[in-house]
Amino acid sequence: MQLHFHKYHGAGNDFIIIDNRMNLFDKTNHELIARLCDRRFGIGADGLMLLQESAQVDFRMIYFNSDGFEGSLCGNGGRCITAYANHLGIIGKNTRFMATDGLHEAEVINPGYIKLKIADIHDIETGKDYFYLNTGSPHYVQFTDSLKDKDVYTEGRKIRYNDRFQDQGTNVNFVEFETNGLFVRTYERGVENETLACGTGIVAAAISAALKEDSDRTSYSVRARGGNLVVSFNRKNNLFQDVWLEGPTELVYTGDIKI
Repeated sequence: MQLHFHKYHGAGNDFIIIDNRMNLFDKTNHELIARLCDRRFGIGADGLMLLQESAQVDFRMIYFNSDGFEGSLCGNGGRCITAYANHLGIIGKNTRFMATDGLHEAEVINPGYIKLKIADIHDIETGKDYFYLNTGSPHYVQFTDSLKDKDVYTEGRKIRYNDRFQDQGTNVNFVEFETNGLFVRTYERGVENETLACGTGIVAAAISAALKEDSDRTSYSVRARGGNLVVSFNRKNNLFQDVWLEGPTELVYTGDIKI
C-alpha cells in the first residue's frame, strides 16, 4: 500500500500529516507510526498526525508522538494541521477542530503563519524552583541562566523519569529571560529528546514567566531553537484565558511511502 503524506514544521517542530478522512490508515499500528517517524528508517518527524472527519466541527486532529503512541495536545502540531486543512481547502481563514483535550479555534493569518487558541489554564503548581501546569499537555518549567550551554537532554530526562513523573511522564522546559522576551528549550516525553520547539511548552513558559514576574504583561515573545513564537493571554489572578499561540508553519514536502 502506498501512503501519501505531507511533512510540515512549526518553528522546527516537525510532523508527518495524513489525510485520514476515509479511515484507511490503521491508527492502532504503533510500530508503523514509530517507524514512519524514525529519522533513519522512515520519513522522520517529532510526531504524526491524522486529519479525521468530524460531524460537529471542521475536522478532528489525532496526534501520535514519535514513539508511536497517541499523545496529548501538541500546540505546534495544531498550528500545522490547521495550515494543512487550509491547504486541502477544508477550511478558510478561521476554523474549529477537536483535539484530545477538546475544542480548539485557530486562525490562518496566512498559510505560513497560524494562531491557535489554547484551553483556559488554571491549577498551576508553584514550587520552590519550578512551576507545573497543564497547557493541553503537562509541563514542568524551570528558570535558569546560560541556557544555550545547558545539557537539556540529560537534565530534562532526570526530571521526566524521577519518582513523581516516571509513570505518566512530563515535558520539561528550561526558560531564560532575555531582553526581548524568553528563550525556551524543551525535553519532550514521547519523543524522549529535546525538540527544536514545543508549542504547549512555550505556552507553559510564558504563563510561568507571568507568574514569576507577577506583572501586567499580556504577551511574551519566545525564542526556541527552531524559530520564534508569540504567546498572548488575559490573566485573572492564577486563571489564564484567551490564550493564543502564534508563529510560523511551513510545508516541507509531500511524498508517498510504501507501507
